[in-house]
Amino acid sequence: MSWRTDAALQFARHGLDMAKGAYPARWTAPVVSQARWSAQRAREWEAHHGVLVGCNFTPSTAGNQLEVFQDNTYDPETISRELGWAAELGMNSIRLFTHHLLHELPYFHDRLDEILAIADSHGIGAVLVPFDGCWRNTAKLGPQGNPVPGLHNSMWLQSPGKEILSDPRRWHTLRPYLDALMERFGDDRRIQVWDLFNEPNGPEADIRSAAAQKYRLGTRLLDVVFDWAQKSDPSQPLTAGVFVGASGAAERADPINRIMLGRSDIISFHSYKPRHRLVATIDHLSAYQRPLVCTEWMGRPNSPVDLIEVFAEKRVGCHIWGLVDGRTQTRYPWSSNWRRATPDTPWFHELLHRDGSPYDPREVETFMRGARLARNVSRDT
Repeated sequence: MSWRTDAALQFARHGLDMAKGAYPARWTAPVVSQARWSAQRAREWEAHHGVLVGCNFTPSTAGNQLEVFQDNTYDPETISRELGWAAELGMNSIRLFTHHLLHELPYFHDRLDEILAIADSHGIGAVLVPFDGCWRNTAKLGPQGNPVPGLHNSMWLQSPGKEILSDPRRWHTLRPYLDALMERFGDDRRIQVWDLFNEPNGPEADIRSAAAQKYRLGTRLLDVVFDWAQKSDPSQPLTAGVFVGASGAAERADPINRIMLGRSDIISFHSYKPRHRLVATIDHLSAYQRPLVCTEWMGRPNSPVDLIEVFAEKRVGCHIWGLVDGRTQTRYPWSSNWRRATPDTPWFHELLHRDGSPYDPREVETFMRGARLARNVSRDT
């Protein structure tokens, strides 16, 4: 199958998924749970942790997951400084991505332990993301180069990427990486959640270089990763976030949704939609009777900072994308993949400049007010 044919099929499938997911939520019933945890155990976890409020965290000095941990780019001073700012904003959680290639580095687990210790010193826990289906689909250890000027997340890496994803005979090579993570950190109080696989079959920015049949293979691999994680049986909940059709009949959309909704101990989702669509998503997913965490939101202008009020009032955890403008360049919009952004382009993600000053002081005040409300809600439950 040519890449053009596969690209057309992938986009057609995702388009159909979005159309099916736009049907009213009442048209479908919740997926039957296959999770390790009962809904009651999940609620007990929620009572202990409260409402998670945080960000998808990459220090401003790193452009991707490898740079966070590798020699020459590992920067605990910046990590501590920026997590201190996160704590001042009222955050109690970060969503932190790792990568399967890091398993080859003898110091990886010790550095992850140090980052968790730094976060904990600021009163912040972590949602760990071992696998990711977004952005660059090839990766190697070593120097990572520099960001492409004006391009959103130009350095970010898929894990596993197309070479392994395209060959199911190699999927078993990923298991030692996940097993080692869960053996070391599967009973660590600083880990709040295992968010197993970010957008496993998301469409590619450059479809010409995509893994063949990514739509189908990403779905299959997610199911396998859940199998591995359930056998490791960590003390923290497992999840993977719904990212297609979440505000409508999510179960009718991408088949991957039925895995995410059926196998997650707590329900997580992404929303870059306006207020009424976010409320619809929360109302729909509440039918699962499990804690809800929105692990990605806040993309100006459709998904503004003031939506934190919705999360706090409805007792739903939330992680904005990004914190400090840096090498990820996610201040630039997704559309920069087709039309390069410029330094004066209005910010899409991120709250803070590199010196800690706010992009918009009013937004920061709004976020802090919402974080306080979320903490008060947690204390009252």
